[in-house]
Amino acid sequence: MSAPRVDGLPQQHGSPTQQMPLVAPRSAFAHDWTRIARMGSIAAFGQVFIALSNMPVRLDERLIIKPVLSLGYLVLLILPFAAGYRQGHQIRREGVPTYSPGLNEVVGGFLCGALAGAGLSLLTILLTHFDLRDPLVNWSPMLLNLLSFDNSSWFGGVIWLAIGAAMGTAGGLLRLVGPTSRRATITIVLAVTGAAVLESVVVDLAEGLGLEPLTDRLYHRRGGINWNSALGLAGLCGLLAVTGQGRLRQAKSFHAQLQGKQRTQANGGLIILTATLLIVLPLFLGKLTNELLANVGLFVLLALGLNIVVGLAGILDLGYVAFFAVGSYTAAVLTSATSSRITPEIPWLAALIVVVILTGLVGLFIGAPVIRMRGDYLAIVTLGFGEIIRLLFLSDWLSGWFGGAQGFTKIPAAGIFGLTEVDGTDPRRVFYLVLAFCALAIYVSWRLERSRLGRAWMAVREDETVAEAMGINTVNIKLLAFVVGAMLGSLSGAIFAAKVGSVFPSSFQILVSIVILVVVIFGGMGNIVGVIAGAAVLIGVLGGPKQPGLLAEFAEFKLLIYGALLIWMMLAKPEGLIPNVRRTRELHHHEMAQDAWLQGQPPRR
Repeated sequence: MSAPRVDGLPQQHGSPTQQMPLVAPRSAFAHDWTRIARMGSIAAFGQVFIALSNMPVRLDERLIIKPVLSLGYLVLLILPFAAGYRQGHQIRREGVPTYSPGLNEVVGGFLCGALAGAGLSLLTILLTHFDLRDPLVNWSPMLLNLLSFDNSSWFGGVIWLAIGAAMGTAGGLLRLVGPTSRRATITIVLAVTGAAVLESVVVDLAEGLGLEPLTDRLYHRRGGINWNSALGLAGLCGLLAVTGQGRLRQAKSFHAQLQGKQRTQANGGLIILTATLLIVLPLFLGKLTNELLANVGLFVLLALGLNIVVGLAGILDLGYVAFFAVGSYTAAVLTSATSSRITPEIPWLAALIVVVILTGLVGLFIGAPVIRMRGDYLAIVTLGFGEIIRLLFLSDWLSGWFGGAQGFTKIPAAGIFGLTEVDGTDPRRVFYLVLAFCALAIYVSWRLERSRLGRAWMAVREDETVAEAMGINTVNIKLLAFVVGAMLGSLSGAIFAAKVGSVFPSSFQILVSIVILVVVIFGGMGNIVGVIAGAAVLIGVLGGPKQPGLLAEFAEFKLLIYGALLIWMMLAKPEGLIPNVRRTRELHHHEMAQDAWLQGQPPRR
C-alpha cells in the first residue's frame, strides 16, 4: 500500500532521523509568478512612497562613495535588491521539498527588480507630464532631477528599469553563493556604509589621536568616502570576513562551553574591557560626539527602566515619560532658586535621593488602582496617566510650583561631592555622569533578573493566569516592576534637568514614551545588551524626539523610519536585534520544536 499523501507528496514514515528534508530538482523556468509579482509590487510601492516623501532629495546631501553613490540613491536601491533576494527564500516544512538555488533565483530576481524599477520609471514620466503638487505636496522639482539624473524623463524611465533589474539580479545571485561569500558581501556593504555614516565620529576620533592623514586619505574633503579608498576598505573587510569567521566561531564556541568560575571570569574580562573603552574613548572625542554619547546614555537609562516593566514583567506601559518628567521637575524644584513657593536649594546628590523616593511613590500611586488590568486596557490607562502628569506640570493651577508653560530655568549644575559640577557646557562630564548611573542601572537590572523577584516577573510575562495559579501574587509583583522602572527613569530625568539647565512641559510629550518603547522592542525585550544596542542604533544614528543623531538629514523622517523598523521587527524578528534567550524560546518554540524534530534532536525548553 502506498503511503498517504500530503500536499501531493508521499508522507514519510520512520524515526525522526530518517525524515530528512527533501531536495528535488526543478525546471529551469518553474517560477512562482505570484510570489514574484507580490515582491516586485511591494518594492515598487515602497520606492514610490519613499520618493514622494522627498527623502531621497534630503538624503542626497550625504555622500557614501564620492562621486558614485549618495545616501539618497542608496535608499532607492535597497528595495529592488531586497526583493530579488527575498523571492528566492524557501521555507522548510515537513514533507515539502526544498530546491537547490540556481537559474530560477537569478531570473526571479531580475523580474522582481525590473518590476520594482518600473514603479520609479512610471513616477518619473508622471512627474514630467502631470502637475502632482496639489495632491502630493511633499515632493519637490529637485526630485524629478534626481530621478532623471538631470536628463530627460524618458532617460530616467529607462535607466531606473535597468537599475532595478540589475539590483534584483544581484539579490538573486546572492542566493547562489555560499554562506562564506554571502557573509563577506554583507560585511563589505555594511562596513562601507557604516564608515560613511560614522564619518563625523571617525574624523573626530582621528583628530584626537593625531591620525588626520588617515582620514584625509579615506574621506573626501566635501564628505563621503573616496572611491579608491572604498575599494580598499571593501577588500580589507572582505578578507577579514573570510579569514576571521572561523576564529570568531571558535571563540563563540569556546565561550559557550565555559562553565562556573571560568565563564564568570570571561564575562568579567569583557565587562572590564568595555568599561575601559567607554572611559578612555571620550577623552579623544570632541564636544559634538560627546554630546551625542550623552544623549544616547540618557535614553539607555530610560530604556533600562522600561525594560523591567515591559521586557521582564510584560506590562505595556505607554506613559513611562511621566516618571522622566517627575524626576526632572523634582530635581529642578529642589535645586533651583526660581520657584516662588519653595526654594530649598539642596545639593544635587541629596536631591537625587528625594527624586528616587518621590518618583517611586508616584509610580505606586499610578499603578495601585490600575495594575489589576491587563493588556490593552492597562496600556491605555498608563497612556492617560502620562498625559495627566504632563498637563499638571503645564497647568496654571500649579504654576507657582512648577512654572506652568514657562517651565523652570536657571537650574544649577549637578554637584558631585563638591569636587566638580556637571552641566551642558561640558558634554564629557555629562557622559561620565550618565555612564556611572547606567552602570548602576545595569547592575540592578542584572541582579533583579536573576533573583526570585525577576523569575516571578518572567512568569507573569509568560502567562499571568498560570503564574497566579502557582501562588505568585501577580498584583504585588507587577506593582513592584512599575515602581522599580519608575525609579530608574527618574535618574535620567534628574540628569537631564542638570544637563539642559531648564525644564519645560513640551519636553515630556507622549512621543518620548513611544520612542523609548521602540528602543526596547528593537533592541530586544528582556535583554540588557539588546536595549543598549537599540538605543545606540536608533538614538545615535537617527536621534531622539528632539535630539539630533549622526544623520541629521533624517530629522524629519525619523518617526517614519521608527514605524517602518517596528513593523519589520514585528514581522521578521519579534524577539529584537539582540534577543533574550528565554524570550526567543517563548516566541519561536513551535519553530524550534519542528526544526529539532526534522534533525532528530529533542527541542530545548
